[in-house]
Amino acid sequence: MTADAGQVACHPIGFVRSHFVQVEGMPIQAVASQDIARLEVRDDFAPGLRDIEGFDYLIFITHMHLCTREPLEVTPFLDNTPHGVFATRAPTRPNRLGLSIVRLLRVEGATLHFAGNDMVDGTPVLDIKPYVPRFDVRETDRIGWFADKLGALPTALSDRRMT
Repeated sequence: MTADAGQVACHPIGFVRSHFVQVEGMPIQAVASQDIARLEVRDDFAPGLRDIEGFDYLIFITHMHLCTREPLEVTPFLDNTPHGVFATRAPTRPNRLGLSIVRLLRVEGATLHFAGNDMVDGTPVLDIKPYVPRFDVRETDRIGWFADKLGALPTALSDRRMT
């Protein structure tokens, strides 16, 4: 199958089941959450889960299906100043893609139970990748405007500004 460079089609491999039923009041990053949830993988994608139980952490690439705006400048949850959307982790993005690194707790058939949930119930998951520190961790001191804002992360919750 060939893809037109101007058109990309993604289909959910599964859906998150979470106690969060609205975006407002959720953790803004998985690292700040102890919440437990599950990913129900569609049966036709279940064979892709083979050997996944060997990983502590997984990367979920999601579709922010409840975001309706796609601004190129946003005021992120950790700041009161607007920034270009690509300099933020804001959910309102041109393609509404999200990324969450979660801790895998257990696998039951085609269901992944995980901790570190920052997703609303029904969030479509487009892909799963294993988290491998040697591939994924980069040491840096240059983190832009986040440098002065990370202290607020443990208590920061989402609000209505992104819907």
